[in-house]
Amino acid sequence: MHRLLSFLVVLLFVGAPVQAQQASPDASGDEAAVETRRPIPYPIQPRPLFQRAVENGTRTLDGTPGDAYWTNYARYDLSARISPSDDMLHGSGTITFINRSPDSLRTLALHLRQNIHAEGMERTRRAEVTGGMTVEKLGFNGTDMVELQTRRDLRREGMGYVVDATRMRVILPEAVVPGDSVTLSAEWSFRIPSEDNFRMGQDGDVYYLAYWYPHLAVYDDVDGWVAELYQGDGEFYMGYADYDLSVTVPEGWLVGATGTLQNPGQVLSEQTASRLEQAVDTDDIVNVVTKDDRGAGTATATSGNDDGTLTWTFRADRVRDVAFGTSASYVWDATSASTGEGSAMIHAFYRPGTSQWDRSAEFSQFSVEHLSDMLMPYPYPQMTAVEGIIGGGMEFPMITLIGGNRNTPESLFGVTYHEISHMWVPMIVGTNEKRHAWLDEGTTTFNENEGASEFFETDNWSPSENWFYRFAGTAQEAPSFRHADLYPPDGPERVYASYAKPGTMLHALRGVLGNETFFRAYREYVERWAYKHPSPYDFFNTFEDVADRELDWFWRGAFFEKWSMDHAIAEVDVSGDEPVVVVEDRDSLIMPVIVEATYADGDTVTRRSDVTPWMNGQRETTITLPAGDLQRVELDPDAYFPDVDRTNNDWTK
Repeated sequence: MHRLLSFLVVLLFVGAPVQAQQASPDASGDEAAVETRRPIPYPIQPRPLFQRAVENGTRTLDGTPGDAYWTNYARYDLSARISPSDDMLHGSGTITFINRSPDSLRTLALHLRQNIHAEGMERTRRAEVTGGMTVEKLGFNGTDMVELQTRRDLRREGMGYVVDATRMRVILPEAVVPGDSVTLSAEWSFRIPSEDNFRMGQDGDVYYLAYWYPHLAVYDDVDGWVAELYQGDGEFYMGYADYDLSVTVPEGWLVGATGTLQNPGQVLSEQTASRLEQAVDTDDIVNVVTKDDRGAGTATATSGNDDGTLTWTFRADRVRDVAFGTSASYVWDATSASTGEGSAMIHAFYRPGTSQWDRSAEFSQFSVEHLSDMLMPYPYPQMTAVEGIIGGGMEFPMITLIGGNRNTPESLFGVTYHEISHMWVPMIVGTNEKRHAWLDEGTTTFNENEGASEFFETDNWSPSENWFYRFAGTAQEAPSFRHADLYPPDGPERVYASYAKPGTMLHALRGVLGNETFFRAYREYVERWAYKHPSPYDFFNTFEDVADRELDWFWRGAFFEKWSMDHAIAEVDVSGDEPVVVVEDRDSLIMPVIVEATYADGDTVTRRSDVTPWMNGQRETTITLPAGDLQRVELDPDAYFPDVDRTNNDWTK
């Protein structure tokens, strides 16, 4: 490694799961008793750097941001020109970093994520080699900066930049002091990849541009600069900024992007502009551009310039990124959604005839409204779904890219709701997805099941419908609390551990806390950490604060370990005046016991046992029921808890 790379701050993931403690032999030394006792989960011990942040007053132990909490900010003014003839993007712009931290910073860390397509990059997925991003110019205060190769270069120049794979370190001539700002100017280009492995690219018809510009890394109150390599699987940790965006494409091409279109009169035809205006005031779907309307003069304005291009401009405030999609083949549907505090425009761009996509705007509208009601009102002026190039979906502020033909409405609805749910986490609640993918994908999977259950009037939590049960207790079981780049690249572990498992565990947490307390805590977490950078410990502490309960036993088993749960009815004794149910815990994951009893007269009674017996190392607990002619007993009748074997959950007289 080159000596100058010592300038780079490489932040390593710390915090591997702590193994469960096995119970000690009792005083009698009965080995059989030891074998039947269960593992007891260790308490959660936050990282030392998190504890230091608490001492510094930026974090607290009750889950609220500390009085001294801060986040940095930025302003971007970016221009992109798409050249379909050679599939090139040419970009330019300025990046202003605003230092709100208490530290003086002489170096800035930036991401050049497009370099994952350069030769020789370390990857967790296959990628087309395009050469990556070429930084043609980087300037500071009107002076061109040079790429540094040695320490001597730095001593001679006094400033410059170093490119290390998908990262750039910019060394300034003097430090940016607290409260001050610095502006960089840049020009760059790259060939747009033709494969969809990395959430963007082109297929010769649709162009979707993401991770297309030099992007400031996060400098936070816990770790300082967080500038990890982009390897493919692990996603992103991003700061907040205001963006001005200009996109130049051939006339006749439609553009959907992060932000609000600023110059409709210059890029839209009168017909398109009129129909778009109609969509502002209705919850009906308006066909803004139909199949027969496409092209310059009907869908868009005509350019009137020699190169036949139009430049679309967008404005986005308080977002963490910008992306855009464009095609000459798109049609355009639009409507509006109620957020509870106003309305937001809904846009859908897709190629005509793409299966189910005539319902995209409808599904997006429902998603925004349902999530606004469940979590917090959607704060942005619009939400856009664009079709093309990938198999699943990928989220970006105010816009999502979703793969084309879908066999069923449920399929398109699910991916649409899931990606729009990401507008809340991690777009508003700015989690670190690389280190803790479960914290955004798990909450989003929970939300998706809630939304689909309501829209289609089904129960998506049913074990027969829940993907979690395909891998629970198998060799593919994996802990959720693991860096996203550290899962095996060729198996289901990452997806299972980051999506299905934490989503199901949040459903279980609802069963532990009750619906009202769970959602009160969930909303409180979103509101406390909106436009901030929470860690998992802030998530844990917020739930414990709102619920007024210690839940380390839950967090440890649900997210740090790969334990399974199996409660079973071992015995039902109806010989006495009051029936007694003996429940056996046959596995390792601790959960409460919920018993529903049904009597001959049709009455039902529900009894709960907390986790105290299991925390004491027991394998059995008894629940006494009211007297009566007991006919049936069922454990966890609403299937809150992730019991991997429900065949032993029922008893019938």
